[in-house]
Amino acid sequence: MVAQLVRLKLTLLANTFRRSVWQTIGLVVASLYGAGILFFVVTAAVAGGAVAPAVTGQVLTVVGALVVLAWWVVPLFAFGVDATLDPLRFVTFAIPRRRLLAGLALAGVVSVPGVVTALGALGVSFGWWRDPAALAAALVGAVLAVALCVLGSRALTTLLAPLLDTRRSREVLAVAAIVPLLLIGPAVGWVAGGVERTVEDASVTVTVGGAPAEVVGAVVGPLAAVLAWTPFGAPWAFGSAVHDGAWALLAARAAITLACLAVLWRVWDRALARVLVTPRGGGSAGVAAGLGWFGRLPATPTGAVAARCATYWLRDPRYAASVAMVPLLPVLMLVVGTTSGAGDRLLLLVAPVVAWLLGFGISNDVGYDNTAFALHVATGTTGRADRWGRVIPVAAVGVPSTVTFAVVACAVTGGWTLLPALLGTTLGTLGTSLGISSAVSARLVYPVPKPGESPLATPKGAAMATMVSQMIAMAIIIVLLLPTAVLAVLGVVLPSPGLGWAALVVGAASGVGVLLGGVRWGARVYDRRRPELLQQVMAFG
Repeated sequence: MVAQLVRLKLTLLANTFRRSVWQTIGLVVASLYGAGILFFVVTAAVAGGAVAPAVTGQVLTVVGALVVLAWWVVPLFAFGVDATLDPLRFVTFAIPRRRLLAGLALAGVVSVPGVVTALGALGVSFGWWRDPAALAAALVGAVLAVALCVLGSRALTTLLAPLLDTRRSREVLAVAAIVPLLLIGPAVGWVAGGVERTVEDASVTVTVGGAPAEVVGAVVGPLAAVLAWTPFGAPWAFGSAVHDGAWALLAARAAITLACLAVLWRVWDRALARVLVTPRGGGSAGVAAGLGWFGRLPATPTGAVAARCATYWLRDPRYAASVAMVPLLPVLMLVVGTTSGAGDRLLLLVAPVVAWLLGFGISNDVGYDNTAFALHVATGTTGRADRWGRVIPVAAVGVPSTVTFAVVACAVTGGWTLLPALLGTTLGTLGTSLGISSAVSARLVYPVPKPGESPLATPKGAAMATMVSQMIAMAIIIVLLLPTAVLAVLGVVLPSPGLGWAALVVGAASGVGVLLGGVRWGARVYDRRRPELLQQVMAFG
């Protein structure tokens, strides 16, 4: 039965190549990307083990612990990414639970992330190639580390499945996932800045990959020592213990790893038993309180579309994820400016970035509608009503919020002379993004997460289509923004207040012009392609 489940997962993976060209391209690109990362990591580990094996072992412990943590945490946020072997599919087959557990565990490795993790764990173990005993211990630890990744991921997702039954809990969790993802970049920059300052203050000569070995050990060593006593880092530290001759330490780390595996297996077993015998509920039904935006906006086709889109932006996690980024952008810019030495002047970029983020957010509105787009076709909603109904909520919030960001940025940085150029760039970006998005979304539609799915999930085969569509739209936006950007940059560099005011006039005028033209062109395309758009959207389901 275990072998049958593994063969089933392999068959499902092979069928990916037959579904569509986009899925085949996406899987090939993901495989090549994983192979590139694998080659780089293994090469770095082997080279580091030849020069400074102790420091390399510490780095592997820290990185390995992050990999295990990612396997445990990411599936909680990216629910619905891979449900090909959902345990509920096997309820009627009366498979013994222990065999089902073993089969699902091995099948969990049969994927691009699973194969890359397994090969990477075994490959980096050869960083101890100069010490055969340490190499053997590292290989054993690599196998146990992969087992921790898979068992931890499956146990936590199965255990917490009842908490994700209600759509509201999934929405909150999905939006909350955006915060740590946005903080990854600044955190890496902060750590890199600290390492760089430490390197500059140190007078050492032994180097590993261009960085002083003693400095790397001083920065990573204390963290590795702590992580080695946790289930996340313990299996990755087997080689270091053998290399140092600390056999008691090796026994302790092995005990921690095996005890954690036993606990995870038990938790998964109990959680799976509960899931198999207790059907998941759909949560309590919500009670409607008024008409919401439908009671506030005019009872016209445009007002109805605007009310529905405003509701999307507030309640749909796929849109709320973009909204959640807006208040975090100033914090990110401050952190990046502090670590890079640019200071608070990076706050001047917040307003244009927010304008682009909001305007580009409707570039695939038809795809996000999913089956609800059938209402537009069935009721004969015109292209003009559809396009303006999607633009109005974004413009109503985008104009005052982006202007406020621009004014506050100039106040904080003391660059009041830059305000006209900044306002021109911001308003031009918002209007141009909304106009191009209104035109593009009537012509280019690509698969997106379905309603109720995680905004972090990527539909199979959608990666390449999404990239191509967004690159086309972005290229058009950049070309149309060039006149405003050139005037704004010249007004800042020279400096010239006249050019700054010119940038304001050109930016506002071009933004309004592109918005009107984009909505008009998109309305005509929408009216002509309405049945084809519905057919495309329904095919994504």
